[in-house]
Amino acid sequence: MFKIFLLLLLPALTFAQISLESVDELLKQKQYSKAEGILVLYVANHASNLRALELLGDAYGYQRKWDEAIDVYESLVEANNNSANYHYKYAGVLAMKALDNKLSALGYIGAIKYSFEKAATLDKNHIDVRWALVEFYMELPGILGGSIKKSFAYAQELEDLSKVDGYLAKGYIYEYTDEPQLAEKYYKMAITEGGSIVCYDKLTKFYEAEAKPKQAIKNIEYAQKKHQRNALHYQIGKVAAEYNVELHKGEQCLHKYLGNYSAKDGVPKAWAYYRLAQIETHKKNKTKALKYINLAVTALPEIETFWKQKEVILEM
Repeated sequence: MFKIFLLLLLPALTFAQISLESVDELLKQKQYSKAEGILVLYVANHASNLRALELLGDAYGYQRKWDEAIDVYESLVEANNNSANYHYKYAGVLAMKALDNKLSALGYIGAIKYSFEKAATLDKNHIDVRWALVEFYMELPGILGGSIKKSFAYAQELEDLSKVDGYLAKGYIYEYTDEPQLAEKYYKMAITEGGSIVCYDKLTKFYEAEAKPKQAIKNIEYAQKKHQRNALHYQIGKVAAEYNVELHKGEQCLHKYLGNYSAKDGVPKAWAYYRLAQIETHKKNKTKALKYINLAVTALPEIETFWKQKEVILEM
């Protein structure tokens, strides 16, 4: 009888030992499923713990379990309608659900708009929600309430809070509205003001979208000079390989990337081998191209892109 009593008591003892900070750490380590399992059991016994509920919503969101995340964040909004962060997260998962299911998107627009704007009203310093509103009003069709004017107004609010974010937001708007000179101007202003990797990356992607690979490579080189990140060697090689420009420089950078590779660089070595195979394909060097693509395929055989490149090489 005493053993049965201990077994019944075990969940309570286990929950008592759970630290929500440790669960938060699991989320930071991208162990989303493990965090979800712990939180589901915890919330079942602590239904009024709003922090635990928020973490559970986050765990669902990271796993793209939109319906479950919506239910959790909706309950948080109902529990505290004056929390900017709850409204922001609720609107965010609704927006992601709408993107995944275009047929049901119309039914979410009103709630998305309400909660994003509510969050912005509740917290005058909430940068993330203002970014969300910039993108929301730019991407929403005009017939459904999309508005460049409103998007720009939130971009200006961002600039008032953070010049870098404001410049990046205006660059995004001008890029979206096909005004490349103004987009480039604001992306460069963001680099001058902040100079973070994110700022450089926005300008690089803009140049790639504008089919200006040489400018993209030059911009990445500026970023590399300032930040000294091995991952930027890969980015140079990627642009060179994709656009068939500055192949020698791209090849050198990819070899530097491989020689200095560590897991924190993000992009697996197989992708660097793939880019080298692309470069050798451009150079019509079948033997080297085949050597590199075989290394890529061996490392990550599930990547279809690698196999397609191998077919191209074999047909040379």
